[in-house]
Amino acid sequence: MKIVAKTDKGKIRESNQDAYAVGELPGEVAWAVVCDGMGGAAGGNIASALAVKVISDKITSCYNEKMRDSSIKNLLDSAITAANIEVYDMADSHHELKGMGTTVVCAIVRQDTVYIAHAGDSRAYIAGNDNVSQITTDHSMVQDLVDRGKITAEEAEHHPNKNIITRAVGVDKRIEIDFDQFDLNDNETLILCTDGLSNFVSTSDLLEDIKDGQYYAFADRLVKRANNNGGGDNITVVAIAK
Repeated sequence: MKIVAKTDKGKIRESNQDAYAVGELPGEVAWAVVCDGMGGAAGGNIASALAVKVISDKITSCYNEKMRDSSIKNLLDSAITAANIEVYDMADSHHELKGMGTTVVCAIVRQDTVYIAHAGDSRAYIAGNDNVSQITTDHSMVQDLVDRGKITAEEAEHHPNKNIITRAVGVDKRIEIDFDQFDLNDNETLILCTDGLSNFVSTSDLLEDIKDGQYYAFADRLVKRANNNGGGDNITVVAIAK
């Protein structure tokens, strides 16, 4: 597995409220977690950093090579649940942090399988063979409208409420987490990102930036493209290539 990652505050924001961590586990297994914080001047930074730490610690301390698929699902679920409790409790005990929270998308990649858990609108894509597939579904007000047939996917791209999410770590005592499992074939790349990338880089441009297979440049190229297209939000990209 080959892993590259980059985060950038973009061209508009004064600070970077995104956070991420990546690593490797025994048996050539890769993992990553990406968070996009929200809530006040400091709250977003704190929420995303805390969630990344809790989830990373859980993955690295609890994963073992003999885990079945169901055990990996339970690991990711318990890691995000633990982060939710930590962020919620911190916000609850500090008045200035009330309402803080963070999106999360995290992955474990083992052999030919990607295990994904997420809450919010940070995304995962699988790219390769001249195709890009979004493998997570946004937890957002606009996505709910699309699902109910009220607006089209094209209309959603420019909807004024696009930034309103319906799930986040730390906002409530309990969190609903989506889990999925996908194949990752040779010459395919898993991309995890915050909406600072997905809102400013089209899937066709994403594919253009990675199609030459020079994986070490993927994150740099995508962050640069998001900034060139306006850089209106913090940008975080993790790429895991086989």
